[in-house]
Amino acid sequence: MTTALAIDLGGTKVEAALIGTDGTIIDGTRGRAAMGATGASTPDAAAASIAAALRPALDSPHWADVTAAGIGSAGPLNLPLGAISPINLTGLRDFPVVDVVRQATGLSDVRLRLDGTCIALAELWLGAARGVRNAMVFVVSTGVGGGIISDGRVIAGATGNAGHLGQVIVDRVEGAAAAATVEELSSGPHTVTWARSQGWTGSDGEELAAAYAAGDPIAVAAVVRSATFVGTGVVNAATLLDLELAVVGGGFSLVADDYVDHIRAAVEARAVNAFARAVRVERAALAGDAPLIGAAALVHRSDLLV
Repeated sequence: MTTALAIDLGGTKVEAALIGTDGTIIDGTRGRAAMGATGASTPDAAAASIAAALRPALDSPHWADVTAAGIGSAGPLNLPLGAISPINLTGLRDFPVVDVVRQATGLSDVRLRLDGTCIALAELWLGAARGVRNAMVFVVSTGVGGGIISDGRVIAGATGNAGHLGQVIVDRVEGAAAAATVEELSSGPHTVTWARSQGWTGSDGEELAAAYAAGDPIAVAAVVRSATFVGTGVVNAATLLDLELAVVGGGFSLVADDYVDHIRAAVEARAVNAFARAVRVERAALAGDAPLIGAAALVHRSDLLV
């Protein structure tokens, strides 16, 4: 099999591309469409967005080489049903994404995994986790999610949802449990909201990054707070799974050059056991291409997946 169709379905966009066996995205095949409040307001709207993102791939002369597709999606998902119910896409519940892609492409072999699982696959195959036997790969962005590498392969779990770092509770629960999770305390939008609640007058992550670089005390406190709760989540994962490495990517992780250093500091301060404290924290190597490369790995490198 020389070419795979890769699809990355997230909270704000859906992307698709054709990818070769070496993990290279084929020029001219990458398409993108909005999800979010408009692109995924209903199942029909989501199906239309997926079809729009697929168009460059379907129109490519390389399409003749494609016999299978991989989908990495925001979760939770239901692997047995081939369906997804993304937390940030409230218009989609039990959305049959596998069947939608089959109908749009004519492919019968369509493979689904959590987007975090796919990012972990990509970094294990070609990135920062290559050669590592036990690791977690995760992103800090609009949400927080990840995948787990155990004994050299990425695990999916009973329903495909292993790696939901964002929903790990890392603070005292006072009211809704979701408010005490990594995602609610560390993601980009929630961190901006917290900074504004403290008197900061900016409006988004880019402005927060600039304020942090300028030494604004509220921006500094917000970024450190985010990284500290991420680090607490990493400690929990490392303690449970005896990890060697934690790989962090995602747009909000770039809010500060030393964001990873703050995660490392939290790991050092909050790990009870020495083996958890020893987990290395490194930046991801594949940046924004990782979700698509990982979706292609569902086809090209299924040997890396349990």
